[in-house]
Amino acid sequence: PHRAHMALVTGLAVFSAAAAGVTVGLTCTQSDTPSSRGRLSEHVVRARETLKTDVEAPSGQKSSVPTDVPFSSEEEDQPVSGWQGFSMEEARLHANEGQAKALLRTPAQVLEGLQRGNTRFWMNVASRPERSAFERRALISKQFPSVAILGCSDSRVPTEIVFDQGLGDIFVIRVAGNYLDTSTLASLQFAVHHLKVKVLLVLGHEMCGAVKAAMLPHETLEKEPLQLSEALKNIKSGLDQDRLKHLHDSRAHDREA
Repeated sequence: PHRAHMALVTGLAVFSAAAAGVTVGLTCTQSDTPSSRGRLSEHVVRARETLKTDVEAPSGQKSSVPTDVPFSSEEEDQPVSGWQGFSMEEARLHANEGQAKALLRTPAQVLEGLQRGNTRFWMNVASRPERSAFERRALISKQFPSVAILGCSDSRVPTEIVFDQGLGDIFVIRVAGNYLDTSTLASLQFAVHHLKVKVLLVLGHEMCGAVKAAMLPHETLEKEPLQLSEALKNIKSGLDQDRLKHLHDSRAHDREA
């Protein structure tokens, strides 16, 4: 409804393979400034001087430890220094600012951000937005995603990667076959009523094993473990079997399902 300022979208992710990584950061941020680069250069010079000093072995002979380690000028200019600390109060203020900005976004703007991110992913120019340590710490106090996505558990369709979004940007519910049951519906309701998301998106994908299995005969599904069998039957109940039987192209059949 218009008064709810909510957009509901369904999507289809074409079959793909992707890999995701996890990084653990320190509770500090990095400052890439001329002064920090200067401090690094000083450290490099001191390291050179130390390494060039002859190291005497106990026997009085020169040590075999290398006394001159080559440092390139490129290494000297690497901005790996200049860490700045921050407090939890600053982190909370940062989180409040982020939440205020998120609440101002319209459903159309949220959807456009997803579309742009998905375009970057398919064009192989994804930015893979990683939060700084400061931003990650700010998210400890609250979360304020603008979109909730119900997607499949398939490892080839990782939601944040497919849409090139970062930590805290999407409230994700993943279940095999991306179907609604009590827990997934309750999760979406939580996102709407408590997190105030602006967009709900149901993300399906081609070659979904759960959907394919759900199209098997009922007696075949009975042979699966109890919980899996029940889940597949629930997916099957949502399929329009009369419509699907007229589709002979396998990929079109998958998409329609």
